[in-house]
Amino acid sequence: MSRPYDFSSMTALVCFEAAARSSSFKKAAQELNVTPAAISHQIKALETDLGCSLFLRQHRGVELTEKGAFLFIAAQRGFEGISDALAHIRDRPETVDVTIGTSTAFSALWLTPKITAFWKIHPEITVSQIISDVPGMTARCDLSIHYGGTQESGADHRELFRDMIVALGTKRFAADFAISTLEDLHKAPLIHASGKETGWTTWDDWFAALGHGEPKRRRLHVNNYMIALQAAQDDVGAVLGWDGLVGDLMREGRLVKLVADSIPSPSPFELRVHPRATSRARLFADWLVKSAEAPPRHASGPA
Repeated sequence: MSRPYDFSSMTALVCFEAAARSSSFKKAAQELNVTPAAISHQIKALETDLGCSLFLRQHRGVELTEKGAFLFIAAQRGFEGISDALAHIRDRPETVDVTIGTSTAFSALWLTPKITAFWKIHPEITVSQIISDVPGMTARCDLSIHYGGTQESGADHRELFRDMIVALGTKRFAADFAISTLEDLHKAPLIHASGKETGWTTWDDWFAALGHGEPKRRRLHVNNYMIALQAAQDDVGAVLGWDGLVGDLMREGRLVKLVADSIPSPSPFELRVHPRATSRARLFADWLVKSAEAPPRHASGPA
């Protein structure tokens, strides 16, 4: 494959530019930490390649020929462009100030809008999300968000919020199955979100807390909470919702409370600040906790 640029040796061009700028092979050699003989050898090779003389050798130094001056201007322009590009890259390193790990559902429903709001206040702080529904995959992050779980040694655990867990569906679904009471809901199709997001309250847990047995009606099992919410919006069945987490869906009317009954979440959503977290990560953590303290705007009662 041919070279895209008609260059002689880059080493020779660097030696030539240094010698032309200083009008001295000796000074060029000192700048590049080589011998004057090495500079002379590289320039001689460049002159041979170009078929012309680039310098007039004089007793007290060297002087550019006309063609040498033409090449020097071009070389300087090129090296200045490269130098500017390198300085630009150094001034804007691709670093991330904060890494925060959480599940797909929590990222989509709560965290991503919060990060957007944070950037409007602190545009200089770069926040990167590490999203995974596999336990343990976010362990190397500065911050991580979890639904309850065990205490991690050395980490600072901060509660974000503790929701009420409600039964949700569309208005159409509520009308089709005539749902207004727990008994009605007990007989309706239910969407079960089961997967690796361990510790989440199930329909069996929810009904048991309200004094009812295990529901027997048709079930749809999915392994992702976002899919469960989408299925509920498509009138497939009822889904459990954490009112602070899915508040936007309720406020927009895409999902409504099917019955007035609810239970308090047995676990909070918590933020873990890991010992290695930087000052910028801790600033973001403080801001997240404060923003979570704002009272949620709960939707109205059952449809």
